[in-house]
Amino acid sequence: MGIQYFSQVLIFGSFIGLLGWTITNQVGRTQLQVKSREDWLLDGTGLTIQGILIPLLQATLVYWLYQYLLPIQQGYLKLPLILAFVISFVVIDYLYYWNHRLLHTKLLWKVHQVHHTVTQMDVLGTSRNTLWTSLLIVYLWIHTLFLYLLADPTGYLLGVSLTSTLDLWRHSRLIIPANTKLYQFLSPWLILPQDHAWHHCCKIHNYNYGANLKIWDKLHGTYYKSKNMPSIIGIPSSLNLFQKLFFPFS
Repeated sequence: MGIQYFSQVLIFGSFIGLLGWTITNQVGRTQLQVKSREDWLLDGTGLTIQGILIPLLQATLVYWLYQYLLPIQQGYLKLPLILAFVISFVVIDYLYYWNHRLLHTKLLWKVHQVHHTVTQMDVLGTSRNTLWTSLLIVYLWIHTLFLYLLADPTGYLLGVSLTSTLDLWRHSRLIIPANTKLYQFLSPWLILPQDHAWHHCCKIHNYNYGANLKIWDKLHGTYYKSKNMPSIIGIPSSLNLFQKLFFPFS
């Protein structure tokens, strides 16, 4: 219970901190002021689904599904804390890389395109999607599976909370200046906000699929390197608000 509470505090605290930074930052504040009502609705809906509905689904329906499918395997895996963390932060990150690439294929791009309609990088747009896109993301199913199987999920939950925190950060404009030692330390291996911003650029969006680590993009030739933020974010879309919420079921 303690680690679950810590994970929730870390994620929520990071969101509030990044939102506060956006409000106090002149560029960020201007971005919020020019946000359309449609953008506010899409972003608010996405954050509500990711922050409330998905955790509820994980704790109830998906967890119950594993209890039905794997009735005697609950708590079966006894792994050291560090190994459980590595599985969460590294191994699942690789699965997400391929999950993300699948969402960019012709088959699923029309669903994922809603996430790429954000025209400014800010923490509020982190979870912009159709109402049901989260069902296609590996995190919903794989996190619940490991939390069900692990005898001690502490290390795994730490990885989940850190991944979620980094997800919020990489969708923000809180970039680390390239001339700092912190940038020199993090840039070779961690996906930074400027890396993910190029993924949201209309001309470069088939690069930088990774969530935590750059190694997967570098390994598979999908890494685009730039120390700066792109000048234009987002793709044009002819979908109306109802379609952006329910597409293709609209």
